Amino acid sequence: MIGPWVGEVLLDWYSGTPSYGVSILDGLKDAAGRGAKVLYADGSDPAQAAALARSADVAIVVVGNHPECNAGWDQCPTPSNGKEDVDRKTIVLEQEALVKQVFAANVHSIEVLRASFPYAIVWSQQNLPAIVHMTHNSQEEGHGLADVLFGDYSPAGRLTQTWPAGDKQLLPIMDYDLTHGRTYMYAKDKPLYPFGYGLSYTTFSYEGLSLSAPSAAADGSVEVTVKVKNTGTRASDEVVEMYVQHLGSMVDRPKLELKGFKRVRIEPGAEQEVKLDLKPRDLAYWDQVRHAWRVEKEQVRVLAGGSSDSLPVKATLDIASGGEFKP
Repeated sequence: MIGPWVGEVLLDWYSGTPSYGVSILDGLKDAAGRGAKVLYADGSDPAQAAALARSADVAIVVVGNHPECNAGWDQCPTPSNGKEDVDRKTIVLEQEALVKQVFAANVHSIEVLRASFPYAIVWSQQNLPAIVHMTHNSQEEGHGLADVLFGDYSPAGRLTQTWPAGDKQLLPIMDYDLTHGRTYMYAKDKPLYPFGYGLSYTTFSYEGLSLSAPSAAADGSVEVTVKVKNTGTRASDEVVEMYVQHLGSMVDRPKLELKGFKRVRIEPGAEQEVKLDLKPRDLAYWDQVRHAWRVEKEQVRVLAGGSSDSLPVKATLDIASGGEFKP
């Protein structure tokens, strides 16, 4: 185990005070049991960290940010860190240098990214055999991480943000216009990790998407059915994500919009039909002139898959009539 604060449960500014806490170090020791020797270094001495990694069967390097910057109010000495009242100056992880040193010493290295926000860990993604992302603020974080690393639980978390591949993909901090390229709905560059991305210890295939009706009125509803199969050897959850694309809108619309999702558990080799409701009213845009929500008469493409950049099944829905809805 290598990394700063591995022996601490890191809380945030507005956290409560838990009655106990299980650190990552303690959680891994509990899971490994008495038959395993767990070594630890905080990573402040690169030579020591490399030597420790070289002597171990597996190296787990824990990097990321401190929720309070490990500093006083209005202070964040690390450029990639940030908090209330302090903006981040970069999304490049300085501690990736430590990850490189550990990996050079032991190719059986796992990166645990304990982070409050996206990091551009491009080198890690290209080289490491395994990366686990987790957040702060859990009194049971050590046992939770151990359950994942030791295979007792198959993770199924999904990213609720787009993770850019570097600072060059970021717009100026004072540019709040989403249409200039912000979020998965308008992004122009390929990100490091797309919105909705996440892996588990199995794989899934999507084998069909059908609609309960080929068309719907503005005040109607359509049931979307997606066939999902667990093609791996482990039972796990899958988060089925449903998106839409506007094919005939008279105004500028996002290139992709999430309109529904469902988390389901599927056994190995089993197939499940996942049903999601889609209401044309949810496809409305804000008409600034009429000061109302407007549904257009148009064709809409409905897509589904495991993340915003992996949508293998689709169908087309006709919105047969438009409508207007006052706020």
